[in-house]
Amino acid sequence: MELKGIIPAMLTPLTEDQKVNEPVVRQLTNRLIESGVHGIFILGTNGEFHLLSTEEKLAMARIVIEEVKGRVPVIVGTGGGTTEEVIELSRQMEQLGADAVSIITPFFIAPSQEELIVHYTRIAESTKLPIVLYNIPSRTGVNLEPETAAVLAKLPNIVGIKDSSGNFANIENYIKATQGEAFTVFAGTDSLILKTLLAGGVGAVAATANMLPETVVSIYNHWQNGNIEEAQKAQEALQPLRDTFALGTLPSVLKKAVELSGIPVGPPKSPVSVVSGEALKKVQAMVDSYQSR
Repeated sequence: MELKGIIPAMLTPLTEDQKVNEPVVRQLTNRLIESGVHGIFILGTNGEFHLLSTEEKLAMARIVIEEVKGRVPVIVGTGGGTTEEVIELSRQMEQLGADAVSIITPFFIAPSQEELIVHYTRIAESTKLPIVLYNIPSRTGVNLEPETAAVLAKLPNIVGIKDSSGNFANIENYIKATQGEAFTVFAGTDSLILKTLLAGGVGAVAATANMLPETVVSIYNHWQNGNIEEAQKAQEALQPLRDTFALGTLPSVLKKAVELSGIPVGPPKSPVSVVSGEALKKVQAMVDSYQSR
């Protein structure tokens, strides 16, 4: 199983009473696969993993894995605060049939690079699944350094990293530091998809693909066909959506945009509130601008 291309960072559809909405999870899963994505990434930051209980995470994973039916790889976020809980959740996802796990750095405590190496090594030894590291320092308070990635890349089942730092130099340094290893680098910041591909990365884990999957997939397809100008146009086409993200707490704006685009993904997990008022008008105008293209 090769992990590459455009892998949506899938939202977690919820009912009005905050439960995982199974029919809509299935609907969104199929919508993404039919648009040509190369994998599905669940329980990441936009999937609200940090607000879901273990039971909710297992429910989400079971439904997605069942619905995908092996059509594309399913990568499941199993990160957490302690090494033990990550090992336990990864084991449960392995039993459910996940193809790979993605593991965010521990958060709040800002571990040292040495502690990160021990953390990830213990997890890698506990599962047969491929592991994609996940770096998002603005949320976790720690940056997984390129030298650390180079050490971890030597472990047979640590196969790549999703970098959501927003710092392109970080992506370049990961690529450089892990050259010669069976290790791939994904953009986790949707404005950097094409730049990452041109620098030697293999794709993106992209939240914007929840609303604009065909557009995001076309960046990769145009790049693969050597049509960089068209890839650049598709890359720029994501910006109006990205510009609205600041109008609410993550992922409330994206959930509303996807809902206004026709898939009723429901509210964000409380305490995040639904987009309303002036912000809602701006999100509606943005969605309308795409639909009139």
